Amino acid sequence: MSGGAPRLRRALALGLLSLSLSATIPAAAYAATDPEIPAAAEGADLASDGLRPGQYRWHPAAAPGDGPVAIVVSLPLQRAFVFRSGALIGVSTISSGQPGYDTPTGTFPILQKEVDHHSNLYDDAPMPFMQRLTWDGVALHAGQIPGHPASHGCVRLPRAFAQRLYGVTALGSQVVVTDEAPSSPEEALALAAPLPVATQLAAD
Repeated sequence: MSGGAPRLRRALALGLLSLSLSATIPAAAYAATDPEIPAAAEGADLASDGLRPGQYRWHPAAAPGDGPVAIVVSLPLQRAFVFRSGALIGVSTISSGQPGYDTPTGTFPILQKEVDHHSNLYDDAPMPFMQRLTWDGVALHAGQIPGHPASHGCVRLPRAFAQRLYGVTALGSQVVVTDEAPSSPEEALALAAPLPVATQLAAD
């Protein structure tokens, strides 16, 4: 992983983002059975690193309501950042495409959603909470997160995070997949420039 994560941690410490979450990070939170990791109390950094493969943070109260959702996937950081109404509400470890099956970069609207989807390309492999980005098989979905790129091009997410994300997105929600390693939530949000979703949906 690149040095972007430490930079992100330092940037947040300077006050680029302040969110209120639960009290402390208990040791038990790192168990594989509890992948959701709470941050510290007032002034904590939702996007500070320290996440192990398969772990994530989620705080929808940072932006309550039904505002527009945008997702930024950083391939070098192997992270997904979720924004609602411009506020960061979640960050997760991911696993993107392995060498030879590189995850495409660009800006994509969510084209299709299906809770119980199976791949028609790879032996009927399960793709829970699938959110399609391209018609040739690239999607966000739940899967194993080994700590490095390992998929056939999709963006794998921890299952519980994939389910939570599925619940806040809509068809047309914007997903930006980038080769950049943003050093702050503001930099990540800046990558999610407005997209004429209706035009792209009509063209596909």
